[in-house]
Amino acid sequence: MAASLLTARALRDAIAQRTRHALLCGALQPIETTLTHIDDGGVRFVVREVSSLARKEAARHAGAPSQDALQTPTPTPPPRRNPFLPYDEDLCVGDLSSTHVALLNKYNALDEHLLIVTRRFAPQEALLDHADFAALLVVLRGYDALAFYNGGPEAGASQPHKHLQAVPLPLDVQGASVPIETLLGAAAPNESRVPGLPFAHAFARLDLDGHAADEIADQEAQRALDAYCALLRTAGVGAVHVDGVPHQRTPYNLLVTRRWMLVVPRETERVAGISVNALGFAGSLFVRDAEQYETLARIGPMTALARVARPDAPPASAHA
Repeated sequence: MAASLLTARALRDAIAQRTRHALLCGALQPIETTLTHIDDGGVRFVVREVSSLARKEAARHAGAPSQDALQTPTPTPPPRRNPFLPYDEDLCVGDLSSTHVALLNKYNALDEHLLIVTRRFAPQEALLDHADFAALLVVLRGYDALAFYNGGPEAGASQPHKHLQAVPLPLDVQGASVPIETLLGAAAPNESRVPGLPFAHAFARLDLDGHAADEIADQEAQRALDAYCALLRTAGVGAVHVDGVPHQRTPYNLLVTRRWMLVVPRETERVAGISVNALGFAGSLFVRDAEQYETLARIGPMTALARVARPDAPPASAHA
């Protein structure tokens, strides 16, 4: 099997080839959006208004893979099959490792949106492990991307089968590569808090080698895993064991680039009917129509994020 694994060097070409094939055969069905901006809290948020959500919703209820960035779950969703077991071969980019496969997101609002899926079923609420980061780093070595994880339905996950996601950067060709990065630079060295983020979070700078040789790739994955575990502890996500496997104690979002990692514990999945997943905390939000856009503009994107995230804890008293 090792001979057939995707390499970081070959990944981008493999994505392009599979995208062409999937478009021709109809397996890939991009969602059209219009892009606008809302400036709030020192961030120029990217807001995409979806023009064809109804088609995606109909297919989702039929059991097709859904895009977490645009998911709109009902209070009592009907039973549906696991779209990753088996996955659609027409969407398969290739094997990232013996444990993970790379799939195109069937309903993509962002080009080259990749799903990093465990071969065998693992619950989305299980904590990420070394194998998850080893597969993720193949992608991050392959191209400059934003990787993200939605830990549970309250964090925007619409499928219970463990999967990370990645989208190429920049998210906005007119502004910051990742809009939230305009605030991240203010974080003090070795500090986990970012001034300007009005919700609970934990932040760490990374220096992942985009061209790391295979022999040190395992070390890079371990370093990323260690940073992730430290951020979970700092953010108060916590862990609980279920059948011997560590699971999250509370829902959360994770964002990772070659340069930094951010964890945000969540309280709820939506605000004023607008779904928010990990991409929202990168500064990229999706709305269903003009009415939702107006609602978001009225609330303010940063306030919307604060309402779906866990409230920031007040500083501990010096006399406590």
